Amino acid sequence: MPRIRVLIADDHAVLRAGLRMLIEAQSDMKVVGEAADGPDTVSRARELEPNIVLLDLSMPGPGGPATIERLIRLEPSPRVLVLTMHDDPAYLTSALQAGASGYIVKKAADVELLTAIRAVHGGGTFVNLMRPGEEAGGHEIRRVSHYAPAGGLARPLSPREVEVLRLLAQGHTNQEAAARLALSVKTVETHRQRLRDKLGLKSRAELFRFAVECGLLVDDAVGPVDE
Repeated sequence: MPRIRVLIADDHAVLRAGLRMLIEAQSDMKVVGEAADGPDTVSRARELEPNIVLLDLSMPGPGGPATIERLIRLEPSPRVLVLTMHDDPAYLTSALQAGASGYIVKKAADVELLTAIRAVHGGGTFVNLMRPGEEAGGHEIRRVSHYAPAGGLARPLSPREVEVLRLLAQGHTNQEAAARLALSVKTVETHRQRLRDKLGLKSRAELFRFAVECGLLVDDAVGPVDE
C-alpha cells in the first residue's frame, strides 16, 4: 500500500526535524518535503503533490487561512492538517472555514498527531484543542473524527432544527435551548434526535463541527462541551 505523503510546513527548523523523525518512523507515512513560509508551502505542494500538508498557522507570509485556501485549490488538492500553538476555538473556526480538514495543538501527544494524519488522509476530520493533562470542561474541545455526508443531505433540516443545532453546538443544554426558543424540553429532545438521525452525528462536538462547516457559528468564539 502506498505510504501517506506528508509535507511539513513550519518556520522552526528544529520542530520540522522532530516531526520528520516522528513521521518517517511510521511504516505507512513518508515526508516528501518541508517549507518555512506560506508561499513556499504552496509552491512545494504544487511540486511534490503531498497527500497531507502539516501546516503551522503562524509562518511568515500570508495568513494561515489564506495559505489553506490556496492549497486546497491545487490539483491534485492536498488535505490540510493544521498543527499550531493556538488553542483558541476562534482559530479553529477560521481554519476549518478556509478548508482545513484537521486542527491539532502542538502540545498534543505524538500519537494524537499520527492518528490525526491517518484520519484526515482517510477522508475524515480531526480536531483536538485539548492540552495534555487537562480535563474536558468549560469550552474545551476534545477529539472529533467525523466523515461528512457526501453530496449534501438527503433529508434537509427544518428552520427549527437549524436553530436547535446552533444552540446545541454553542454548548447550551437541552433546557437552555428550550428556554431560548420558548419550547418544551421534550420538543428540543425530539429535534435533537432528528438531527442525529439526519446528520449521523452522535456527540455535541460533532454537531459543532457540522455547524462550523455550515457557517452557523461564524461569529462565535466558543466550542462545545463534548459528551
